Amino acid sequence: MSTPLARPSATGPLAGLKIIDASSVIAGPFSSTLLADLGADVVKIEEPGTGDALRRLAPHKDGVPLWWKVTNRNKRCITLDLRTAEGKDLLGRLVANHDVLVENFRTGTLDRWGITREWLQAINPRLTILRVTGFGQTGPYRDRPGFARIFEAMSGFTRMCGEEDGVPLHLGYPISDAVGGLFGALGILADLYRLKGDPSLRGQEIDCSVTEAMLRTLEFLAIEYDQLGQTRTATGNRSQYAAPGNIYATRDGKWASIAASTQSIFVRLCAALGLDELPRDPRFADNPSRVRNNRALDAIVQGAIERLTLEELRDRLHAHEVGFSPIYDAADVFADPQFRAREAIVSVPDDELGPVRMQCIVPRFSEAPCSIRHAGPSLGQHNGEVYAELGLSAEEQRALGEKQII
Repeated sequence: MSTPLARPSATGPLAGLKIIDASSVIAGPFSSTLLADLGADVVKIEEPGTGDALRRLAPHKDGVPLWWKVTNRNKRCITLDLRTAEGKDLLGRLVANHDVLVENFRTGTLDRWGITREWLQAINPRLTILRVTGFGQTGPYRDRPGFARIFEAMSGFTRMCGEEDGVPLHLGYPISDAVGGLFGALGILADLYRLKGDPSLRGQEIDCSVTEAMLRTLEFLAIEYDQLGQTRTATGNRSQYAAPGNIYATRDGKWASIAASTQSIFVRLCAALGLDELPRDPRFADNPSRVRNNRALDAIVQGAIERLTLEELRDRLHAHEVGFSPIYDAADVFADPQFRAREAIVSVPDDELGPVRMQCIVPRFSEAPCSIRHAGPSLGQHNGEVYAELGLSAEEQRALGEKQII
């Protein structure tokens, strides 16, 4: 391993916030990484020897986990066995001077180890505790294990993906974990705001169900069934709430995603494609009519687009201010002039791989700019630094390491 690089100090609106991340894989770690991006000092705890399971998920380069590098960037990583009395004691010493604890063990696991809310908040009454699980801390499914595909399937999301009358499709990325992480980060910030106004308040326990987070994201799914008795299923790439909205093939064998979600955009799209009479057709007079007749409309729009190359289509749509995008892959993202101008992909220092490129921090702040200080660390990389801050000598750390406590 190369010599650790010097790191800049944390900047951003959350500089000074201190978080313990005892979670693993994606949803919980994503919550704390979002806050680390905004300046929080996050200490991530992993099991000695084995580490987080995300380290073993593809892709890898020369055995180094690439996914890990992004999901756990801007964190300090230590190893600690929370199942042992000595490990629990060290956690307590960390809790004493941290603001937030994030965990995503199965419901009740930390309680069985004696790491209860009561124990944690006896040490630090203002500690905010985020618990991220598949189904929440209550209910008949509370003890079930889970992973992203289960949460997406149960929320109704997967049933909405795929071709009409075809097999439901999962995405190529566990989107529910990211969604759950976003809601977890929001919950933390909400509780910190509540605590800010009254020093006598105790920190809250935040119960974040990833399945519920995914369900909440689907917005109209529940009210549509409640009020209309309708269940939404897959329609391929065709938009279910606005028309035309689909992926269309061009003459040169490329693909364009177009959505005319308002009346004015629809009129401009028709002008761009030489379909000026279409808005006067009663079948397509307004969006509800177009959605009812979307197959006929798509056939007309596709017929006009397939006579054009992607470049010709782009020129026409831009001239008429109609938003669209070619279907990008990662290479297209790296090459796109908008992403390049905004530095949406940035170079980040890493001790194992050297400079690596990954997504920028979102959102951007005018008065308290944020930075990506480093990619996800190696296993136990910051043991010496963090445990020294707790007052442990090098000899004490060696003894704990020999017993696999750290």
